[in-house]
Amino acid sequence: MNFQSNICRINGHHQENGMENMMLFEVVRLGRSAMQSVVDDWIESYKHDRDVALLDLINFFIQCSGCKGVVSGEMFRNMQNSEIIRRMTEEFDEDSGDYPLTICQYSIIYDEYMMDTVISLLTGLSDSQVRAFRHTSTLAAMKLMTALVNVALNLSINMDNTQRQYEAERNKIVAKRANDRLELLLQKRKELQENQDEIENMMNAIFKGVFVHRYRDAIAEIRAICIEEIGVWMKLYSDAFLNDSYLKYVGWTMHDKQGEVRLKCLTALQGLYYNRELNARLELFTSRFKDRIVSMTLDKEYDVAVQAIKLLTLVLNSTDEVLTPEDCESVYHLVYSAHRPVAIAAGEFLFKKLFSQREPEEEGAPKRRGRQSPNANLIKTTVFFFLESELHEHAAYLVDSLWECGAELLKDWECMISLLLDDPLPGEEALTDRQETALIEIMLCTVRQAAECHPPVGRGTGKRVMTAKEKKTQLDDRTRMTELFAVALPPLLAKYAVDAEKVTNLLQLPQYFDLEIYTTGRLEKHLESLLRQIREIVEKHTDTEVLEVCSKTYHALCNEEFTIFNRVDIARSQLLDELVDKFNRLLEDFLQEGEEADEDDAYQVLSTLKRITAFHNAHDLSGWDLFTSNFKLLNTGIENGDMPEQIVIHSLQCTHYVILWHLAKSSEGSSRKDDMVTLRKQMRAFCMMCQRYLTNVNTAVKEQAFTILCDLLLIFSHQMVSGGREHLEPLVYSPEDSLQSELLSFILNHVFIDQDDDTNSTDGQQDDEAVKIEALHKRRNLLAAYCKLIIYCVVDMKTGADIFKQYMRYYNDYGDIIKETMSKTRQIDKIQCAKTLILSLQQLFNEMLSELGHGFDRSSSSFCGIKELARRFSLTFGLDQVKTRDAIAMLHKDGIEFAFKDPSTHGDGGPPLNLAFLDILSEFSSKLMRQDKRTVHMYLERFMTFQMALQREDCWLPLISYRNSLQAGGDDDTMSVMSGYSSRGSSIRSKKIKPPAATAGTSAAKRKLPEEESNCSLPITQGHLSMQTPVMLPSPHLTSTAMRDPKRGRDDSFMGVYPLPHDHSQVTWMLAQRQQEEARQQQERAMNYAKLRTNLQHAIRRGTGLMEEDEEPIVEDVMMSSEGRMDDLNEGMDFDTMDIDLPPSKNRRERSELKPDYFDPASIMDESVLGVSMF
Repeated sequence: MNFQSNICRINGHHQENGMENMMLFEVVRLGRSAMQSVVDDWIESYKHDRDVALLDLINFFIQCSGCKGVVSGEMFRNMQNSEIIRRMTEEFDEDSGDYPLTICQYSIIYDEYMMDTVISLLTGLSDSQVRAFRHTSTLAAMKLMTALVNVALNLSINMDNTQRQYEAERNKIVAKRANDRLELLLQKRKELQENQDEIENMMNAIFKGVFVHRYRDAIAEIRAICIEEIGVWMKLYSDAFLNDSYLKYVGWTMHDKQGEVRLKCLTALQGLYYNRELNARLELFTSRFKDRIVSMTLDKEYDVAVQAIKLLTLVLNSTDEVLTPEDCESVYHLVYSAHRPVAIAAGEFLFKKLFSQREPEEEGAPKRRGRQSPNANLIKTTVFFFLESELHEHAAYLVDSLWECGAELLKDWECMISLLLDDPLPGEEALTDRQETALIEIMLCTVRQAAECHPPVGRGTGKRVMTAKEKKTQLDDRTRMTELFAVALPPLLAKYAVDAEKVTNLLQLPQYFDLEIYTTGRLEKHLESLLRQIREIVEKHTDTEVLEVCSKTYHALCNEEFTIFNRVDIARSQLLDELVDKFNRLLEDFLQEGEEADEDDAYQVLSTLKRITAFHNAHDLSGWDLFTSNFKLLNTGIENGDMPEQIVIHSLQCTHYVILWHLAKSSEGSSRKDDMVTLRKQMRAFCMMCQRYLTNVNTAVKEQAFTILCDLLLIFSHQMVSGGREHLEPLVYSPEDSLQSELLSFILNHVFIDQDDDTNSTDGQQDDEAVKIEALHKRRNLLAAYCKLIIYCVVDMKTGADIFKQYMRYYNDYGDIIKETMSKTRQIDKIQCAKTLILSLQQLFNEMLSELGHGFDRSSSSFCGIKELARRFSLTFGLDQVKTRDAIAMLHKDGIEFAFKDPSTHGDGGPPLNLAFLDILSEFSSKLMRQDKRTVHMYLERFMTFQMALQREDCWLPLISYRNSLQAGGDDDTMSVMSGYSSRGSSIRSKKIKPPAATAGTSAAKRKLPEEESNCSLPITQGHLSMQTPVMLPSPHLTSTAMRDPKRGRDDSFMGVYPLPHDHSQVTWMLAQRQQEEARQQQERAMNYAKLRTNLQHAIRRGTGLMEEDEEPIVEDVMMSSEGRMDDLNEGMDFDTMDIDLPPSKNRRERSELKPDYFDPASIMDESVLGVSMF
């Protein structure tokens, strides 16, 4: 494309026809031509007519800023840059565009014309108060600077090559020396030196004119551009830029408030520290800003924290002496972070620090295995680190953090097994018991990580699709771990059989085996050994956790898909036969002995019952009749009342499992009718048994009975027949009112208690924080179990009122559970939920009256607490008034009826006893739509007498305030309606919101809103209006006094609402006064609405101004306030820095058009420019 003919058209005056399609900006933006050809064409046009071509380039920068103004040839010739920028600012009324930039490195950059003009223009634009100009010009200037740095670097290399060639030619003997070549090289060196001087002056101008101002610009994106590019300069041309005079800008900006800018600082530094040759030049910077980098590992922006850790890892690679042990420890603990990228980065740092020193293996020597392996010491180091971190329950997090960088080490299971089983070598210190426990836990975590290939719970973002390579690695790891541990697990269990913690971890290993290996690898004898060891462990241990993991191991091995199933099933059946027979025999003797039974007999029964219960959790023991024996045991405990609590607890749990396994069979549809009848009888009998145990003297027994009862009621509720299970209809069980009452009483007596009243925290451990947390966790589970009954409509929703009223008092302990319960109940039935909320407030109000009496002070803490609870309830209804319309209306209806329910004890002249409840009810008035407020107000007036409307005493203030909240609600509705405009205001740019023309117009607009919504209906209809109301005549619709003919007064039908005195003249006067008062209130509301609209429009304008795309040019302070920030950063920075500049120029020429030598370190560090001191 030839720009010459196109550009000539704009020389002089702007031509409109077809102009846009010929500008350089349009050519680049459309992208129809290759960029290099566009640049080449522009260069050719520049050589032909440089004024016209340069004018096109200037317009390119202007239009890149999103400005549609055009610099004409006349403006270019006759106006200064500042005048041109001012003119463009006046025409800047469009959205910002992209920021493309085209840079060339041809010889035209040395013609002392184009670059001078471009740099001057960019410098002027970068000082503009228009954000788009400043942003665009800064990006262009920084990219131009980067291109110039590349040119300067190439010139430096060429000068060095020329100098070497010159020296080599001159050192030749005279006979072989070529004088012509010497003169040619000398001339070339001179030209290169002059070009370097030119480039240096250009860089000086850009750096001092743009960078030193814009690196602390008010806009974060501009600051980020500057820091990103200076990092490129220091990396490209380290001889000139990598010194403290430039590094300080990066160090200072690491304290930036925006994470984006801090991130650019760290990535810029990573490029420098990655090159070890540059480490010597970074020593001073590292010593000064190391603490800041370490602190950034805890940055609130996770991306910044990750890059800070990676930067410290690079620092660690360069030298071990820089980071102190305290610095390293601050990074070590991040391997336990819940944010996986942070943990992975910290794991890499830990691996580099602790595991980088490996013992070198001699070439040709056989590979050492087991505890002689080079990994042995590294595995020990991992164990030591894990123990010293004192976070023993987070071994899975540690393994996951080290997995990407140390998988080879962590998967050396042969070495781990050897460390546990083999005797230590001569001179080697054996592992302690604590270290062996930690090693077994780490070994289990590595096996789980290799088998499942996903992070531990709480750290992963969900399962991802594995690649083919990852799947193959997973299969290979499972095969290898099975081959190793199938052989090693039996001796490990035999060695640690009496240690419950070690055995619990070791028995989890078979869950990750490839069980087919037992057959294909001919390892059946090791399977027999494993089953024998598990049986012995079951017989030795009574710890619930050990027994449950044994049950899970049997369940994992009893897989019908594998040939080992029969062998394992036989072993399991034999074990269970012995356990059940032993339990029945011991139980019979125990029950016969009665009170004469000693502790040893009780222990035998308990230990056997615990083993059976643990196995019944994972295995179907329906073949053994456990219900009869357990029910007999429980019934005896009720009758005698002296049954040990642990026996009762485990018997309840075992019977629960019996019921669930029977239900599982029935759900499959293969059970007989007799089985269904038996299950129904057993379930109901067991529920009654649990209900009887709710009154047990032992708290642990009551909690177990309550939990099981809640689970059974939920499982056997009406929802069990859904999903095509109609055949289970006979099993549905709904709790009676007495049972619901007992469940609720249990919650109120055992959950909503003070911490110090918890009877479970005994044995002098009341002050133990761990015990308190455990007790709170148990109470939260109890509350959650009951709340599920409310959510799934197993119990009446109104019982939730006793739960909801505790929301404020126990907010810290149960606030999340109660709030979620309210949310779920609202989704089920909005109206019933609202009635439950108002019922909870009524209950609190009645409790307050019984405590303080009817003459209470409304400023008392009890009453204020109820009001605050009502405010919190109101907030839970959200902002969508249409969705909650019916519920809010019903809430007000119930509240009004409650307030007027009990008449005054002082006769007709006194207020109703519950009138103060209207003050609480007014918290929900803002949730009513405007037409609903009028309807609710009519409903309120049905309960009022004429004298009530005239009362002004303090005791009537709740009624007055509630009526005002219903009458003066226009402003609230206006705000809710206008909030939609506020949310969209940020997207409106070209359309300006006009202020209201006049108050009357505003009032008319305000009156329009209910007309638009008049089609909506309210649940408080004629039926509701007639329910439980005093015997009064129906009230007509109230109309605004501004819309009513003032001469008419009230309709005759309205006069019959209140009993009127005989003096009609006095009544007429009173009605006239009331009409005047309502007219005045209406006018005030109209004026308030006008003010509201005006303020809202201003708020929208202000909100729009904060957005990135502006409606109009933003005139702002373009510099960050940095004096205080820089003073803090420079505290103690009184040491000297190196004065490094570009190679000295012999023929440096200063130009009047450009700034003086901006590469001079003294001028760079001018305090008048930065407002700060040097390092």
